[in-house]
Amino acid sequence: MATENPFKSILKTLQRPAGGEFGKYYSLPALNDPRIDKLPYSIKILLESAIRNCDEFQVKSKDVEKIIDWETTSPKQVEIPFKPARVLLQDFTGVPAVVDLACMRDAMNKLGGDSNKINPLVPVDLVIDHSVQVDVARSENAVQANMEFEFRRNKERFAFLKWGSNAFHNMLVVPPGSGIVHQVNLEYLGRVVFNTNGMLYPDSVVGTDSHTTMIDGLGVAGWGVGGIEAEAAMLGQPMSMVLPGVVGFKLSGKLRDGVTATDLVLTVTQMLRKHGVVGMFVEFYGEGMSELSLADRATIANMSPEYGATMGFFPVDHVTLQYLKLTGRSDDTVSMIESYLRANKMFVDYSEPQSERVYSSYLELNLEEVVPCVSGPKRPHDRVPLNEMKADWHACLDNRVGFKGFAIPKEYQSKVAEFNFHGTPAQLRHGDVVIAAITSCTNTSNPSVMLGAALVAKKACELGLEVKPWIKTSLAPGSGVVTKYLQNSGLQKYLNHLGFHIVGYGCTTCIGNSGDIDDAVAAAITENDIVAAAVLSGNRNFEGRVHPLTRANYLASPPLVVAYALAGSVNIDFETEPVGVGKDGKKIFLRDIWPSSEEVAHVVQKSVLPDMFKATYEAITKGNPMWNHLSVPSGTLYAWDPKSTYIHEPPYFKDMTMSPPGPHGVKGAYCLLNFGDSITTDHISPAGSIHKDSPAAKYLMERGVDRRDFNSYGSRRGNDEIMARGTFANIRLVNKLLNGEVGPKTIHIPTGEKLSVFDAAMRYQNEGHNTVILAGAEYGSGSSRDWAAKGPMLLGVKVVIAKSFERIHRSNLVGMGIIPLCFKPGEDAETHGLTGHERYTIDLPSSVSEIRPGQDVRVVTDSGKSFTCVIRFDTEVELAYFDHGGILQYVIRNMISVRQ
Repeated sequence: MATENPFKSILKTLQRPAGGEFGKYYSLPALNDPRIDKLPYSIKILLESAIRNCDEFQVKSKDVEKIIDWETTSPKQVEIPFKPARVLLQDFTGVPAVVDLACMRDAMNKLGGDSNKINPLVPVDLVIDHSVQVDVARSENAVQANMEFEFRRNKERFAFLKWGSNAFHNMLVVPPGSGIVHQVNLEYLGRVVFNTNGMLYPDSVVGTDSHTTMIDGLGVAGWGVGGIEAEAAMLGQPMSMVLPGVVGFKLSGKLRDGVTATDLVLTVTQMLRKHGVVGMFVEFYGEGMSELSLADRATIANMSPEYGATMGFFPVDHVTLQYLKLTGRSDDTVSMIESYLRANKMFVDYSEPQSERVYSSYLELNLEEVVPCVSGPKRPHDRVPLNEMKADWHACLDNRVGFKGFAIPKEYQSKVAEFNFHGTPAQLRHGDVVIAAITSCTNTSNPSVMLGAALVAKKACELGLEVKPWIKTSLAPGSGVVTKYLQNSGLQKYLNHLGFHIVGYGCTTCIGNSGDIDDAVAAAITENDIVAAAVLSGNRNFEGRVHPLTRANYLASPPLVVAYALAGSVNIDFETEPVGVGKDGKKIFLRDIWPSSEEVAHVVQKSVLPDMFKATYEAITKGNPMWNHLSVPSGTLYAWDPKSTYIHEPPYFKDMTMSPPGPHGVKGAYCLLNFGDSITTDHISPAGSIHKDSPAAKYLMERGVDRRDFNSYGSRRGNDEIMARGTFANIRLVNKLLNGEVGPKTIHIPTGEKLSVFDAAMRYQNEGHNTVILAGAEYGSGSSRDWAAKGPMLLGVKVVIAKSFERIHRSNLVGMGIIPLCFKPGEDAETHGLTGHERYTIDLPSSVSEIRPGQDVRVVTDSGKSFTCVIRFDTEVELAYFDHGGILQYVIRNMISVRQ
């Protein structure tokens, strides 16, 4: 059981500069251990947390020693506990989290426990930003119209979240229409240093969105976890993690004129992908840091999931303190933050000589080498320098179907699709842009690229350039501050003139909430098999994510989004070909409308003011009339409505007893799906639109839901019936059992019938058969999505055998009781001659104490083939979750046992 903190002797008082005290803190220098001085700053945050939470039960002295000895221990994959200071949610992942908490209260009740124990023990901030869709664009009224649609579709979900904010303590819900979670976190929620009842400690956060890492740009340790892990963290469970290696990334020089933070982040993403940083922290340092604004740092930190790191960390320095003042944090707060971090040697002062830190490996980038670029057409790390874009596009048309290929025969590459757009004759060719969206937390939190885009629009308007009316243009800022500075600068009107009206405050196009494109454009694309393009300032461009009809999707800086909208095609060499023709018939090139870095800096300096942040965030929790008028039930236990198609009581705790079920293997299991590499969570559990012929659509129609009210899968994550039907429902799914056919179907092996994945899974379950999934490398990459683990569990999948797993997805599978197995290096389904038509048997001991993390496991098939895999339970704690049938069951039993 827990005992008093063995480190209480290093508890010191932090004095205020002007007299008095800020509070107490655990002093790292007071340990007098020279190893601590050499630790990366990001590791010091883990160390402080372990010391402060040390109770010799959840966190032990030996865990503290492992972290202090990081230089020796980190290459050895040692396990440490970590208790984050707070948890961050958005509504797509927040609704299922609150559903689970409500359901856990019911389970506690049934098992005779105290249901009020199910309450967040750390602050939880939930920002509703994933629900707004671009139904209306290119209109002065777009914000209001889209919000009305959003509330009509999501009234039930929003009311449920509002109930949760009242029923659970320690939970702040930021209403719809306020901004994007990571920008709100950066500008408002981020504490940097907590002062809780007179105890000072560094802010740290885990979030149910993979881009939680954006806060690392503010010197706050934060990263994405699965919703399941986040729920456990809320309930006071330490997160079990492998002590990470840290890549030291040295920055020197400064960006060349006209090069943007987006160009920089796409370059860094490609470099780190190549270096290999999965499961590691990346820590930035060097004299180039002084050239990077905090918004630029946040842009780089934001894309950590795209380069594969757990964090992209920027320690706190003077630039951080200036940003905190700019965003309206009080002088007293900023003084406390600086005093605490200096006292604990966690502040970087570039005016003093820097002591050498030890890193696991080193990388270096001279910022002067960064050139304008985009990434695509299907992956964020496939960077294309702008001057090579036209050649790269033609290669993509030629190449066989893949991440860089569409296999369009030469004779069809110059095909022209004629169509009629509201009475005007129009044409579409391969590579023509049909969606141009300034969107996403990655870029809209950065005033330089936002005002840069507005300056491009201004110059384009003055020269008489226009955007074709059938291109769906939109601007979705991450907070109300952006609107204020665009209006203050006098530049919003130019964006409006080109069709980039503000459509709402949320993720929109970046997560697939791009809304419909015009029927005539859609018909021209589908009838002529046109490879249409979307250009967005987002962070993800996986196929099928942005819009079902845009097969080519390019990530670009906001100014380049405007430029591509004007050009109307990605098939352009901006160096030699004009963007368009001006009002006097003169050819206008990109260089004619591109602002200098000095021009941008001048407008930023003049237009972005502290009062804007203060005014925006003072109003944020007051909500808006639509939110404030939502009526919600009171009571601490949720009254489930069996008729609801949004909120449904999940079956996880049905028939649960106080005895753990113990480990399970599989006997004679069938293969439900056989995949290649890079199956993303978008493939496993799509967030976008519900296809009219899908099992989920059938379920909704049977319950009287009109097709136009289907909403998205992401918005229906509070209903397990729909999410189980939406598992593997991505229309771009490539399942080897279908021999080349693309779509959300599979073969029911015993009969050879082709069925939807859901129907096949239900048939296997009814027949009493377990199922397994075969996969290639990077299984589960992309957004951290707990439904990508919950869905397969509800379909009866017991084991996933893959070449490798994405970090968060693997832990989510473990959290839901699914066994992750890895083929041995150099081996996969093909090297073993597996077709997926075999039956699979995996024997595991009946006692969890006989299983070791990372041990070998034999897989035997009925075809006579057998092979060895590594079981990817990486820690003892994960084995305990498996023994209990999942992490939530483990937490409930533990909470009841502690009481008894």
